[in-house]
Amino acid sequence: MPKAPAASRVFTTLSGVPVQPVYGSEDLADLDAARDLGAPGEFPYTRGIHRDMYQGRLWTMRQFSGYATPEETNRRYHYLLEQGQTGLSVAFDLPTLMGYDSDHPFSEGEVGKCGVAICSLEDMEILFRGIPLGEVSVSMTINSPAAVLWAMYLAVAEQQGVAWSRLSGTIQNDILKEYIAQKEYIFPPRPSMRLVTDTIEFGARHTPRFNPISISGYHIREAGSTAVQELAFTLRDGVEYVEWALERGLAIDEFAPRLSFFFNAHNDFFEEIAKYRAARKLWAYLMRDRFGAKNERSLKLRFHSQTAGCSLTWQQPYNNVVRTAIQALAAVLGGTQSLHTNSLDEAYALPGEHAVTIALRTQQVMAYETDVTAAPDPLGGSYFLERLTLDSEAAARDYIRRIDEMGGMIPAIEQGFPQSEIASASYQYQRAVESGEKVIVGVNAYQAADEPIELLQIDQSAQDQQTRKLAALRARRDAGRVRRALDELQRAAEGTENTMPHILEAVRAYATLGEICDALRAVFGTYQETSHI
Repeated sequence: MPKAPAASRVFTTLSGVPVQPVYGSEDLADLDAARDLGAPGEFPYTRGIHRDMYQGRLWTMRQFSGYATPEETNRRYHYLLEQGQTGLSVAFDLPTLMGYDSDHPFSEGEVGKCGVAICSLEDMEILFRGIPLGEVSVSMTINSPAAVLWAMYLAVAEQQGVAWSRLSGTIQNDILKEYIAQKEYIFPPRPSMRLVTDTIEFGARHTPRFNPISISGYHIREAGSTAVQELAFTLRDGVEYVEWALERGLAIDEFAPRLSFFFNAHNDFFEEIAKYRAARKLWAYLMRDRFGAKNERSLKLRFHSQTAGCSLTWQQPYNNVVRTAIQALAAVLGGTQSLHTNSLDEAYALPGEHAVTIALRTQQVMAYETDVTAAPDPLGGSYFLERLTLDSEAAARDYIRRIDEMGGMIPAIEQGFPQSEIASASYQYQRAVESGEKVIVGVNAYQAADEPIELLQIDQSAQDQQTRKLAALRARRDAGRVRRALDELQRAAEGTENTMPHILEAVRAYATLGEICDALRAVFGTYQETSHI
């Protein structure tokens, strides 16, 4: 018989916050309805950024997808769109994330393994073959070389005859969270921030419906943070990007409406909903009171959510379907604008077709069969939820104040502050799991033999195919045009002008991702983190 865990005498949230036996009106004596809540669609947007929320329009259903070659990933995209997915979300392989071509020695063994390999405009053309970019929203999870991949996407839109003004979607482009949590960076923080600011400025001028950044708490949470740390560090990263754009000379309402966010949807149902509600409220007050934003769209925090990859287990993988459904429900009740549901097999490998279909169906069943879309913020007014929301906000404000006192997020990162806070939280959580205080079904309780599942396998053929394509591309392109474009990009990087037009020209000349990043490495150098833990 599987062993059941002992009943816990003390309840806490997943983040370790004590939970009272019962909540009532006396626990909300400090809540001011006008100041703290408002109606859905009204400042401070705690209850949602739209008056009717999903009554008017469902969230965008995305499945984070990419593997092996652009050809194979393109087939998966067409399959997902045929199954009712309403937006694409591109996962890139590790060499692409780090700015290397598939034939670089550092890419050996990694091509196509955690996403699709994209080395040039040719690959991006193949990736979106047959997909009308003027009609399909595209999200790209790329950070340090984000400007280069975005330029490739814009160039493909040009080839399709789609005006940039019609494009919708997001590039992640959040380099600060890379230094904090995910560690996929190339350049030092300040030149990296310059590139991000270049994209924000370029987007404000040329792509009015496309988000040039998705400020991401997801990876902060995946690294082991608490919900409050995810909330606080993400919003303070947002403040940093705003300050850099203002220093560039942009007006707040010129670019702020296109800032978007990306949060984790973890297991603690009510804590997650409170986190989303607190995030909207905090951002609205920050934008209005700290930066003087006047445009209502500047005040509204729009976010994508993804269910918690770190909660998935290789033990009893079908349990992951249940975890994902509950996490997705929290994101929807919390007011997400876009949602990715993880697949049951992701603790082992990239999602297989059967598993990714179940993940998409999870969203569709929730959207069309449960009536959770009938009313905005349906849990608003719950004594427990409102207390959690107020406490999450207060704790996040304290973190933001401490980072302000350090001089901002970059000095805080250089001092190792967010990194050490996350490491401590992760350690405490792991101790609770190992002691049995926190129960993970199938891992430290209710263990059973695992059922075999079919897995997606990526073999060496992806690297071989990409290497052959690169050799053919370099043989037929105009080498002189490539060299001139890279020289002009280096010259721009050495100065202060926006690098995006020069990156675009290099991309149109079929310079590769690695060549473009090497040109920037020559100017900016690379970054090596110093541990403060």
